[in-house]
Amino acid sequence: MSQPPPARPAIERALPVRTYDIDFAGVVGNIVYVRWLEDLRLALMDEAYPIARALADDVAPILLATRIRYERPVTIQDALLGRMWVTAMEKVRWTVAAEFLVGGRRHAAAEQDGLFIRLSTRRPIAPPLELRRRYAPDTLP
Repeated sequence: MSQPPPARPAIERALPVRTYDIDFAGVVGNIVYVRWLEDLRLALMDEAYPIARALADDVAPILLATRIRYERPVTIQDALLGRMWVTAMEKVRWTVAAEFLVGGRRHAAAEQDGLFIRLSTRRPIAPPLELRRRYAPDTLP
C-alpha cells in the first residue's frame, strides 16, 4: 500500500477512539477501520465535491473494494491520525489509499476502489470533474 505522492494532496483528520470501538481484547475492532475510511473518504470529497452537492447533482460514490492491512493494535488511549489520498483516477474508477498513525507510526494501511454513478440511472459515470481537478489533474484531457 502506497505512501502519498508528493504532488498529490492528502487530507488528515484526528480520529477519536470511542469506548464502543474497543473489542474484548482492548483494541480497536477491525470493522471500526471501515467506518473511519468512510469518514476520511467523505472528508476527501468535501475538499472538492461535497456529498450534498453530489447528491444534488444526481451523483453518488459507490465503494467496490476495501483492503486493510493491520500492522499494530490501536487502543482507546491512542491519539489516532487518519490520512487519505487518491492513488488512481481512471475513466470510471478511482482508488484511494489511507494510513492510520499513532505518534507518527503507522498502525494500519488501507486501499479502496470505487466509482460514481448517476443516481437516476444507476449507471457508472466518470469521476466528477471537481475531484479530478483537485486530486488527479494529470488525467484531464
